[in-house]
Amino acid sequence: MKTLNDIVNWIIQSGLLVWLFYFGFALGKPWIDSKIKHAKTQQQQEAWTLLEQAAMTNVNALVSADKTGRQKFDEACMKVAKYLSDHGIQVNMATIQAAVQSAYELSMLTPTVSLDKRSAQKVDNINNTQPVGTL
Repeated sequence: MKTLNDIVNWIIQSGLLVWLFYFGFALGKPWIDSKIKHAKTQQQQEAWTLLEQAAMTNVNALVSADKTGRQKFDEACMKVAKYLSDHGIQVNMATIQAAVQSAYELSMLTPTVSLDKRSAQKVDNINNTQPVGTL
C-alpha cells in the first residue's frame, strides 16, 4: 500500500498528471475541431438542400396562379423565407431569390419555348423580364 501511495505522490509532485492532461488536450483539440467543422459543413449542406426544396415547391405551387411574374416571384421568396425562419434557418434574401430563380429555371412546370430544332429558350414569366437565355 505504501508503494502505491508513493507512486501517486510522485505523479502529483512531478507534474506528470498536468503534462498528460496537456498532451491529451494537444492531441485531441485538432480532432475535435475537425469534427466541429464537419458538423457545420453538414448543417449548411442540409440547409441548402432544404432551401432548394422549399423554393421548388413554392415555384411549382404558384405556376398557375393568376398573378404577374413579379408577384409570383415576391410571394415565393417571402414564403420560402418564412418557412426557413420557422425552422430556425437564417438565410439572406439574395440567396433566397437566387434559389427561387433557379427553381423556376429547373421546374418542369414552367413554360419553355422552342425557337428551332437547335435551340430552346426559357421564358422568364416569374419576373416578367427578358428571356433568361438560350441553350
